[in-house]
Amino acid sequence: MIGIAALWILLLLVGGGVALDRVLNAAISRNFDDQLGYVLNAMIASAELDSEGDVRFTRPLGDQRFLEPASGLYYQVSGDGHEPFRSRSLWDRTLTGDGRHIDLQTHIYDSKQFDYEPLRIMERDLRLPGSDTVWHFQVAQARNGLDEQIAILRRTLVRSFAMLGLGLIVMSALQATFGLWPLRKVRREIAAIRGGRSARVNARLPIEIAPMAEELNDLLAHNERQAEEARRHAGNLAHALKTPLTVIMNEATANSPDLCRTVIREATTMRRQVDHHLARARAVGRRGVAQSVAAVWPSLDAVERAVSRLYPNVTIDLDGDREARVRIERQDLDEMLGNLIENAAKYGGGRVFATICQPKPGAKGALGSVDILIEDDGAGIPESQRLAIFERGARLDTGKPGTGLGLAIVRDVAEIYGGAVALEESEDLGGLLVRLTLPAV
Repeated sequence: MIGIAALWILLLLVGGGVALDRVLNAAISRNFDDQLGYVLNAMIASAELDSEGDVRFTRPLGDQRFLEPASGLYYQVSGDGHEPFRSRSLWDRTLTGDGRHIDLQTHIYDSKQFDYEPLRIMERDLRLPGSDTVWHFQVAQARNGLDEQIAILRRTLVRSFAMLGLGLIVMSALQATFGLWPLRKVRREIAAIRGGRSARVNARLPIEIAPMAEELNDLLAHNERQAEEARRHAGNLAHALKTPLTVIMNEATANSPDLCRTVIREATTMRRQVDHHLARARAVGRRGVAQSVAAVWPSLDAVERAVSRLYPNVTIDLDGDREARVRIERQDLDEMLGNLIENAAKYGGGRVFATICQPKPGAKGALGSVDILIEDDGAGIPESQRLAIFERGARLDTGKPGTGLGLAIVRDVAEIYGGAVALEESEDLGGLLVRLTLPAV
């Protein structure tokens, strides 16, 4: 930041200094030339021919320097066939002119015809009344004073702009240093968290940095929750597998004749537990993806086609908002809808009705939600048993195949994404109504 600011400041100051130098030099040179122009006009206005046809002035020019030899201010009037009429300041020197052209307009240029005395010369050609000669009027002044003024101006500009540039670079460095100083606090806080001396970023920070610290604290809290969930699920899985493994070990140690059936039964139980916890782990891992968005209708339509092939005698009707989208991974949404619709087709009477409700706005600062209703025309579930059915392995109808984990997986995945599942009674079909609520986009 400091390097870029310094480079930009230097470019601007150099460009501005060059432009200002040209403007001021042009102004000083123009003022210098205007003074020569006044003298040249005075010479022309006072010039007349004497009795011999030579040019003389009717009144002397006002500047005393024309009378002092080598004073640096000179004039000369010359014409073909006539001796040049010169100022005393020229002494024994003569101003040379370019005879290859006639200057009917004022012509000004620099000349080095005098050693060690560069000149600024203004000249003009004209005919005086009563004369056929083209007279060449010249006024010259040494450039020493002009060049000295320009040199003083340039030194002043260079020093001023150098001090200005240095001051701006120092201010830019101070601004960047003190502006980014709070990030050092954040670095120390993160080092303290990594070293175990702190759990959060607790330093007071400016309002520009405070949101970053808040997001960092939220990330730490999220990681802690995920770690805690992972430890809890690992413990639950270990506890769930401990009993079947104990049963298998006891049967094997006792050389039980029913060992094969026992292994198959307990292995099935363990597989159900592993599937359940894997589903939760996948949902927890995908929950951290902030861009997780799924359209409800395509997912519902895909599940309807799959379940219709498994249960061709069941009629599945879909209705509702086709544009609704929820903050959830499409794979998890398919898994939840698949479990719910398959349960409705399996345990219902032959009709399933799935409805996507319009998104409901949330409270200020909160996300809205989308309700997905799955209804069937089966026997339903008594209200007293609706909570128990969510337990892992709970089944009301043991006459049909299943693991008893479908609703438990749906509930766990929905809660991971901030949603919920509720069981109600269907008013239209008379069976069970499952209300799946998920955060809306």
